[in-house]
Amino acid sequence: MPIRILIVEDEPAICEMLTFALSDSGYRCDVATDVRAARSLVADSNPDLIVLDWMLPGQSGIEFARELKRDPGTRDIPVIMLTARTQEADVVTGLDAGADDYIPKPFSPRELAARIKAVLRRASPHAAGEELAVDGLRLDPVDHRVVSGEGELKIGPTEFRLLQFLMAHPDRVYSRSQLIDQVWGRNVYIEERTVDVHVRRLREALSPAGKDRLIQTVRGAGYRLSAKG
Repeated sequence: MPIRILIVEDEPAICEMLTFALSDSGYRCDVATDVRAARSLVADSNPDLIVLDWMLPGQSGIEFARELKRDPGTRDIPVIMLTARTQEADVVTGLDAGADDYIPKPFSPRELAARIKAVLRRASPHAAGEELAVDGLRLDPVDHRVVSGEGELKIGPTEFRLLQFLMAHPDRVYSRSQLIDQVWGRNVYIEERTVDVHVRRLREALSPAGKDRLIQTVRGAGYRLSAKG
């Protein structure tokens, strides 16, 4: 599943350059020219990362970054600020607003792609496309393969995304609604019990390798993936 990046930039030439460079690097790009459009795209597309210009018509990028970081549903989305403002005080303001990185204009598309990869790696290894491993179970997001020992396990696409998310955040408990937001997307409306069905299917897919025990039910809270207990 391609990594999805939301570009929030009101200069057409920069938008075009960013879209071309990031698409060429394998990312899927959405573009918004103001905060209102960006807010709608965040709700609809659940981006893995946001490239955000400071100076935007209407609401500024700094204000939007603060808004994103205040909302529990969006605070974990990494934000890279782009701006022509390069004074130390401006950099501090951007980082204090919640930006994960700060890139002054003009910038190199190659540098931006490298910074994006680094931020994704820090914030979410599964989004960075890196192989995940827990207790001998390995998941390759690029080749879309799950392997235990020398054997490949057959896992459906939804169960793959669920496993990928849980393996990227081991030992953490997630409620059904949180899993829906992270695996299906915030704009998808499904019954919470649907999560139980996919958890059961995931366990069945992992059972031939004896790895179904990794998917643990936490009564009254949700699910976690853990090699402990």
